[in-house]
Amino acid sequence: MPVTLPLPLRKLTVPSIGRRRVTTQVVATTTALCAGFGLFAAGADSDNEKINTVAATAVAQAPAEPAAAPAPAQPAAQPVSFPFQIPGIPLPPPPRPTTVRPVDAVVSSGFGPRWGANHFGIDFAGNQGVPIKSVTDGTVIEAGPATGFGLWVRVQQDDGTVGVYGHMQDILVQVGQPVRAGDVIATVGSRGQSTGPHLHYEVHQPGVGKIDPQPWFAARGMDVMNFPG
Repeated sequence: MPVTLPLPLRKLTVPSIGRRRVTTQVVATTTALCAGFGLFAAGADSDNEKINTVAATAVAQAPAEPAAAPAPAQPAAQPVSFPFQIPGIPLPPPPRPTTVRPVDAVVSSGFGPRWGANHFGIDFAGNQGVPIKSVTDGTVIEAGPATGFGLWVRVQQDDGTVGVYGHMQDILVQVGQPVRAGDVIATVGSRGQSTGPHLHYEVHQPGVGKIDPQPWFAARGMDVMNFPG
């Protein structure tokens, strides 16, 4: 039976049969769409399972990659010693000493009173013929006979003092000759007033006179009284 609506709304009157048909069609269409989506989803799930299965099989059958070889151990850094030599360039010579011991021998007598008189130098008890070396750089200012010394050599030393070497056997330098510390200038003897072979060495300081050689050596970094031999 048709539904009667008020007059103003009559144009919107829809037969109930038509509504049922539309509703039925919508439900049917929705059902069909849902079924289609279900089939699509099921197909997609099936394809994904096939892909996963194939991938897992491929991974299982793939040969195992060899383990990476460990990195070679690096050699430990070697310490650098100084001075070091650059290939093709020679090392510079070591620094030359500025003060040397005049004779490789022990001190047998020091500066000061001795036998009722003053002994103004240091005696080195060297054997006959042992080389006598210039204590410092300098210039020979006298070489030859001398009273009491038999033969002597006097050297103007690098600090302005004069070194006196006495009782030598042979003189190997001449007046005016420049010498360097360590140069051989004579040999040990027993000439003059001497009781045996030795070197008598004095230091004369300008304006002062004869001074004790021991502290003079010490001021130049040498303990002349200590001889390991």
